[in-house]
Amino acid sequence: MALPSALQDLMRSKIALGIAGALILITGAYFTFFRHAPDYQFITVERGAITETVSLTGNTAPTQSVSLGFQNAGTIARVYRGLGESVGAGEVIAVLNTANLYAALQQAQAAYDSALASRSSTSLAETERVARNAYLSAYTTLDTALENDVDVFFGSSGAYGPQLLIAAPMYAFGELSRDRAVIAARMNDYTDALPNAGSTDPLALLDAASVVTEEVNTFLDKLAVAATDINSGATAAQLTDLATARSSVTTLLATLSTARDTYRTNSSKATSVADASVEQAQAGVAAAEANFQGTRIVAPMSGIITKQDAKVGQFAAPGTPLVSIIGTGGFEVDAGASETDIGKIMMGDKVMMTLDAFPNETFSGKVFYIAPAETNTQGVVSYEVKISFDRNDPRLKSGLTANIDIETDHKNDALILPQYAILQNDEGTFVETLEDKEVKKHPVVLGIQDQNGNVEVLSGVGFGEEVLNIGLKSQ
Repeated sequence: MALPSALQDLMRSKIALGIAGALILITGAYFTFFRHAPDYQFITVERGAITETVSLTGNTAPTQSVSLGFQNAGTIARVYRGLGESVGAGEVIAVLNTANLYAALQQAQAAYDSALASRSSTSLAETERVARNAYLSAYTTLDTALENDVDVFFGSSGAYGPQLLIAAPMYAFGELSRDRAVIAARMNDYTDALPNAGSTDPLALLDAASVVTEEVNTFLDKLAVAATDINSGATAAQLTDLATARSSVTTLLATLSTARDTYRTNSSKATSVADASVEQAQAGVAAAEANFQGTRIVAPMSGIITKQDAKVGQFAAPGTPLVSIIGTGGFEVDAGASETDIGKIMMGDKVMMTLDAFPNETFSGKVFYIAPAETNTQGVVSYEVKISFDRNDPRLKSGLTANIDIETDHKNDALILPQYAILQNDEGTFVETLEDKEVKKHPVVLGIQDQNGNVEVLSGVGFGEEVLNIGLKSQ
């Protein structure tokens, strides 16, 4: 028998309520018996030392190395040192056949000797001869003017000198007589110097003649003032002789001035020509010597020969490297640092290295060179860094692979957290803490970090504070 519809609806409602109640009981039981509060892991901020390093890979290289060849072309005549042998600085390693170059050197030396011998050229000798003749002619001109044209105004010598035969009230008594005596003394000195004219510097002779001529000219000017006075009593013949003397002395002054200028010019030209010839010959000797030296390969430093391709009888082209030498000064390490690392590296930074050739050994050193310009290799920019070893090791060889750790910064008393305790995203850098059962983010400022995954915290947390272990960085 079917139940009334009202009764059916009532039964459906009770079933639904029963199911709902059962679900509530099950959910409550789950949260009561199975669900627990989340577990958190904490990391404590510590204080200690932290070292920032830059890791590079490089190779050992000798501190000194050089490749050598002949400067001239020729046939190799002798080879004195072979591959792997030690050489000293300045030691000859190989030589070319030098017969032709030696002959050229001798010829150049002979030309130089000849230029030296002919330095006193004919043009210079002629210039000197003309100057000495001008000096001798000046004496003759002065002596003639004084004896023939001036002394007509003077008589026998008196207390003041030759006696003046005309009146000269415009001068002190005996002044012109004393002047004539001084001129006579000057001419006596001139006479005494004549025998030495051949060995005296020509310019000095011309200067001396000019000085005496100037004194005579001044004396004649004074005498003319006295003689042309209306009351002097000078005769017409005396005045004519005086005019002749003055004219000849004036001309002589101009002649001596020209002679001095000509001598300076001509002697300078002659000397320049002679010196140029000597310099040209000397340059020829230097060129021949350079060519001769270019027939030898000479070690510029002490070291070991690591390449020796020079063979007796072989034709050598100029500039072709035949011999390589590495110095005995030890080895360095050359490496390339990226743009992101080069700004951290400083001169003198400490370096720890391992070499693949010597496993389980550590070598120490320092950065001693940082390239100021980049090296671009197929679009990749790097900067050369050179590292010295703190001590030489006789086992080292060129080209060994070196694994390098450069200590770029170190702090002894830093606040430290592991990198995985730091949250980094587009908003910044944070750590998380638990406060009143709530997770909160705190911005932090980071400093250096080491290769062990630790990072310095400059601000945002304090020593001993606990932060959440959030795991890896957020992406």
